[in-house]
Amino acid sequence: MATPMTAGSFLKALKAEGLTVVEVGDWRDHNRNHKGPWGPVNGVMIHHTVTRGSAATVEICRKGYDSLPGPLCHGVITKDGRVHLVGYGRANHAGLGDDDVLRAVVAEKPLPRDNEANTDGNRHFYGFECENLGDGKDPWPAAQLDAIERAAAAVCRHHGWNERSVIGHLEWQPGKIDPRGFTMASMRARVEERLTHPAGWTPGDSEEEDMPRAISRSDGDDQEITPREWTTLSVDGVDLLTGASHYQATAYLRADVPSGSTLQGRFYHLRPDGTRWTGPIVERVGTSGDSFPDFGNSGSIVATERLRFEFVYYPPDSGDETPVTVTSAKVRGLYWEA
Repeated sequence: MATPMTAGSFLKALKAEGLTVVEVGDWRDHNRNHKGPWGPVNGVMIHHTVTRGSAATVEICRKGYDSLPGPLCHGVITKDGRVHLVGYGRANHAGLGDDDVLRAVVAEKPLPRDNEANTDGNRHFYGFECENLGDGKDPWPAAQLDAIERAAAAVCRHHGWNERSVIGHLEWQPGKIDPRGFTMASMRARVEERLTHPAGWTPGDSEEEDMPRAISRSDGDDQEITPREWTTLSVDGVDLLTGASHYQATAYLRADVPSGSTLQGRFYHLRPDGTRWTGPIVERVGTSGDSFPDFGNSGSIVATERLRFEFVYYPPDSGDETPVTVTSAKVRGLYWEA
């Protein structure tokens, strides 16, 4: 369960995953938010369009129909592997589906068979419509399947989800058959593999890389911190690094805290089973006005682990329960693929 990305973060995540993105019209503000809520978001849903021709497909998904106004998704993935952004926010793509399926997606567990349509899916899922006739004969080009994999992984990587957060429309609403022509099990396997590598990875990339790569992430969204509670911070997503790597990283925060506050931060490695290795705590003291604490660490993660950073605030008054705000967060460093 997560707050939806901003439109800018969505675009950035897709591009970071190596996708060619086409921005269509006023996609950032084109939505159905006036008809219902958008979020919390829990997963990614894949569809086929039952259309032919990229331009016509994109236009239909942007405008919709008289009986079903657009946008009909957030991104249209055409046969050439490009992702056309046609809307952002609530979109008419998922419709009503099975609440048991939603619970499984939230828990990232195997999906039950969908047999009810009692839950608003447009609220909870990012949606990608994929250009295909859906007749089981229209081919799925390799470039298009690669783009579906990358788009789903981009969203999962940002939110810290695994491949079980990616489902097909046919797994959500009884009677739906999309996407037809490949299995969602095979697509989830592709997403699972991709998430063990850094964003933008391409199969066949050299695993023998001596030169370090940069970690450079920034997040300007306010993040509320409850006193005395460790909070995992989003720095353009909660996962700072994935894939087997050695790293050196420093988190730089800007926080509005009382003078004399104790500020602690640490990096940790999250494992698939929810357990983790926790790095050493680094402690700083809050100053008058904005404070600018920094927290460094070096280490190594294996292929199945995710590098994250968490922060805790202790007010000078032990009885103070007032939350404080981290107004910006950056992580800078280097990593080497292991």
